[in-house]
Amino acid sequence: QVQLVESGGGLVQAGGSLRLSCAGAGWIFSRYAMGWFRQAPGKEREFVAAINWSGGSTYYEDSVKGRFTISRDNAKNTVSLQMNSLKPEDTAVYYCAAVESRRDVGVSAANTGWYDYWGQGTQVTVSS
Repeated sequence: QVQLVESGGGLVQAGGSLRLSCAGAGWIFSRYAMGWFRQAPGKEREFVAAINWSGGSTYYEDSVKGRFTISRDNAKNTVSLQMNSLKPEDTAVYYCAAVESRRDVGVSAANTGWYDYWGQGTQVTVSS
């Protein structure tokens, strides 16, 4: 059974940084592409970043390019999202997601329907 557990959320001032982590257990982590999404109150869940099974391919939503970095450590079964220069509009619940795939990530990785498994989310609040 695929389980995903996010951590690292919290309250930070605008311009600050946070590092989110998503840990997998009970499955072969390196078989899966991973994504990060976020959902603000009253809004739909939106794509943030994705990484392929090896870490050799990444894809970002335009508004986070240059500020966020997705990475993974298959030996530790974790995927991380380093978030720098945070803005109040980054405030949301952040979710990690997984799908068994050996493909590079691209536009399809931005679609919530591509993913089969989701974590419970971690809250990120950026104060102005």
